[in-house]
Amino acid sequence: MFAVLHSRNDALIGRRMLPVSALDYRLPEDRIATRPAEPRDASRLMVVSRTDVSRLEHARFSDLPAFLEPGDRLIFNTSGVAPARLRGRRAGTGGKIEGLFLRALGRRRWLVMLHSGGRLVEGDVIGLASGAEGAALWSLILERKQADAWEARLEGPPASARISAADALDAVGATPLPPYILKARAHAAQSVEDELDRAWYQTVYAKAGSRGSVAAPTAGLHFTPTLLDALKARRVDSSEVCLEVGPGTFQPVKTPAFEQHSMHDEAFSVPSRTIEQAGRTRREGGRIIAVGTTVVRAMESLPRPMPDSLQAGGYSGSTRLLITPGFSFAWTDALITNFHLPRSTLLALVAAFLSQTGASGVDRVLNLYRKAIAEGYRFYSYGDAMLILP
Repeated sequence: MFAVLHSRNDALIGRRMLPVSALDYRLPEDRIATRPAEPRDASRLMVVSRTDVSRLEHARFSDLPAFLEPGDRLIFNTSGVAPARLRGRRAGTGGKIEGLFLRALGRRRWLVMLHSGGRLVEGDVIGLASGAEGAALWSLILERKQADAWEARLEGPPASARISAADALDAVGATPLPPYILKARAHAAQSVEDELDRAWYQTVYAKAGSRGSVAAPTAGLHFTPTLLDALKARRVDSSEVCLEVGPGTFQPVKTPAFEQHSMHDEAFSVPSRTIEQAGRTRREGGRIIAVGTTVVRAMESLPRPMPDSLQAGGYSGSTRLLITPGFSFAWTDALITNFHLPRSTLLALVAAFLSQTGASGVDRVLNLYRKAIAEGYRFYSYGDAMLILP
């Protein structure tokens, strides 16, 4: 089944809107993680509860099995990250161009988002560097503007005629790290090879043939093969969804209230097997633990009530689901998530998940973030994690 889900009106009717300013906080720049913990599961884990406001434990991510029960079910987003960051120069002027690959429109046609110091026009040629300092062996020829993106034709060296779009992107693209990591590295005078980031900014369970995301589902970055084996030994089950994280994840909220913000479309799919397994877990008394906000948005985008046909065919579609305090969660019992940027829709989702006891989820999440800062937790994509239990 395929559908487009823009928002849930039942989640908004009769509610006061949440001002973006209500989810603001100050983070010292040295708390922005510029690289992941080594090994990945050595990152720290703050453990809290939705219903017990007094619960607060500090652990390591490798301790995760101790906080879960046999019969619980983790749901992972298996979407992989494409080397979607583009860097180049405008032919003729040499002006610096930076951008983001969005998707292939054909074998040699791409949809890209570009930023430059001047106005780009149809017919402009942009030389793309291969690697950090490589020569411009590939070029993008701009063909048509499409909203805030460009349709462009890709041209490469003569030997590239048989190279696939994915291999071409491997040649010219770089890891699409969030701007705050690049900025923090620059301020700290850190230089990291893109080869390292390509490995770091990818979950160990990402499907090789599903590199549709331009940002990582970062809660999953903490998992290692050893930890997955430990969870299996604990008899913690797992299921999969796929949500392709889009460029909207980098866009700040510019409206006064979160509910006025327009979310970008993101493609997602929930296999029939996952729907059946999640339902069985609930019937048998287990808990569904979403590994990251992308999993929450995929699962909570499933239709309500659930048609019987989904058990056989699964569900694929496009979602703009925005989750703010007052949202009714149907599929999420617990959540593993990183520490998010202030004034972000991701932070609003966490506040919504912490709002289930009648207490203000906004106050709770800000209080927990203050404690995380005081305890020296590392923030954002390469940072530490939080486990929110029922």
